[in-house]
Amino acid sequence: MQQATTNGTQFETPAEINVETLVRDDKIHASLYTDPHIFEQELEKIFYRVWVFVGHDSEVPEPGDYVTRQIGRQPVLMVRDKAGAVSVFLNRCAHRGTLVCPAESGNARAFTCPYHGWTYDLSGQLTGVPFPGAYGPDFNKGDHHLPQVARCDSYRGFVFASLSPEGPSLEEHLGIASRLIDRACDLSPEGELDLSAGWVKHRYMSNWKMIPENDTDGYHLGFVHRSVLRSAGSQYQLFIGEESGNKGLLRDWGNGHTEIEFSSGYQQPFEWFGGAPDKYAAYLAQLEHSCGKTEADRRVFEGPPHALIFPNLFLAEMNIALFYPLDAEESIQWHTPMFLKGVPELNTRLLRQSEAAMGPASFLLPEDITIASRNQAGLHARQPEWLDLSRGRNREYVDEAGRVVSHFTDEVTNRAFWKHYRTLMAQA
Repeated sequence: MQQATTNGTQFETPAEINVETLVRDDKIHASLYTDPHIFEQELEKIFYRVWVFVGHDSEVPEPGDYVTRQIGRQPVLMVRDKAGAVSVFLNRCAHRGTLVCPAESGNARAFTCPYHGWTYDLSGQLTGVPFPGAYGPDFNKGDHHLPQVARCDSYRGFVFASLSPEGPSLEEHLGIASRLIDRACDLSPEGELDLSAGWVKHRYMSNWKMIPENDTDGYHLGFVHRSVLRSAGSQYQLFIGEESGNKGLLRDWGNGHTEIEFSSGYQQPFEWFGGAPDKYAAYLAQLEHSCGKTEADRRVFEGPPHALIFPNLFLAEMNIALFYPLDAEESIQWHTPMFLKGVPELNTRLLRQSEAAMGPASFLLPEDITIASRNQAGLHARQPEWLDLSRGRNREYVDEAGRVVSHFTDEVTNRAFWKHYRTLMAQA
């Protein structure tokens, strides 16, 4: 324990926990999900350092459009300025720290703090201070702008921010996993996505790490999601087989990015969209015009990715999801349907699919939320201390692209997540 002092009063705070010792190659310590001190370290070493997904540029199409989001616990404001550039600011007035913009989204010519009326333009510059005379002749508006995040960058419309001025570039962070984003965007004849449908939020009474772990876990599907497998067509039995074969694979893309690959089990184009390719002849014609028939056929057979971009972006096939950590025991996931720019005739179907898969009365997400809360509750039992992540270690392999690959039911993606987590948490 370390001694700390506030207003002359001493109290004890725990020394920084060596989290690296709690993550082994084939197991993790249960306290990683329940210890609030570990959670605080995660905010500092992961969410406040790495590239975090904030939003998509299609959410702010016009000058003055904005959305408010979070990086860890820190509120941020993503806005398109008059010149068309998208920036991310900390959503905090330079005067007394009030949220400058309390709304979730909208359009504004400027942002005015609701507390004392300080006003900022779309580039974050302070433009107005009520009754400025009291500040004296040395007061300089240029010293009181909205603070920008240390770094902001985007890839094919996906906007990421880092609160650290140092570290790998966004290109380095994504690595070869940028191909997963490409795979989603390339389903559009225009090569762009549209996330304009709005977001649905679900609160998880669980640690945030359970969400990315679950997103690319193939082992749980036949148990947690038994109802949807019974009521709808599925390649699940083909994927699990006799624990052999290559129909449905798990992949470690490096840097904590992971994937369940379903397309090797598809029997025809558009299985990811309910089959019946004749229904989508106009869309297919547009895609063929854009990239040629051979490439268009490949794209509509393979379909969208089912993948995690570490730490908080989930490419959920025809949905996009993000999540926020609240504390060691609670987190929130947002999701929205992934519309394809240039083919608005698909949007109604995509919206209905999103509701059926991830809405509050859907087949999938309520079950994941329920099992996550039960998992969190169970982890408060103190034995056993260690959780097993060894499944499939004996049969994973490295493919031609350098990705670690294994069977659909193995835990290669979980191990990939925790391996990168350990690297980040070991940094000074």
